[in-house]
Amino acid sequence: MRYAGGRDPIPGYAGGTARGESQQAQVLARVVFAVLVVACFVAFVLTQRLKHTPTPVQNFEADKLFHPTTTPAAACRGKVPHSLVNSSEQVEYLSFKPAQAERVTVEIIDSGEKSVATIVRGLPAERYKQLSLCWNGQLGATQRGGLAPSGEYRIQVKLLDAKRTVKSTKTFKLEAPR
Repeated sequence: MRYAGGRDPIPGYAGGTARGESQQAQVLARVVFAVLVVACFVAFVLTQRLKHTPTPVQNFEADKLFHPTTTPAAACRGKVPHSLVNSSEQVEYLSFKPAQAERVTVEIIDSGEKSVATIVRGLPAERYKQLSLCWNGQLGATQRGGLAPSGEYRIQVKLLDAKRTVKSTKTFKLEAPR
């Protein structure tokens, strides 16, 4: 059977626009495929960049356990000389390294994420230099508010210039005096 104008019919199609629709579907499939390839490439590049971006606070360190006294063993204000780190079981030594030069506020938080003591406020910290501080186990902004209860605690670092807060994943334990 031939149509008017001498054309042969397209098998399985009763209308006359099958070729046009088929070409449109192929073009659409190619466009969708190209968009997916570009999206995968962009996602890969972003993932690699994020993977190699340093975390804002690194190398959190703290003793696993300490036994403070009801009378503060030390004032624990500001930086601790390296020679005094871990020199006493009555003080918790804290340490971390910021990825950028930054003013930091360091707090101790309990298991309920509540701040129980402020170690330093607005202290300038150098980029990639380990900063050692200590906590005498006392509550409050001046660490003179009485002995904190026994329990699990973590370090919270507020990066003031970057307006970010980073909490250590490691915990340490305060136990009542022996």
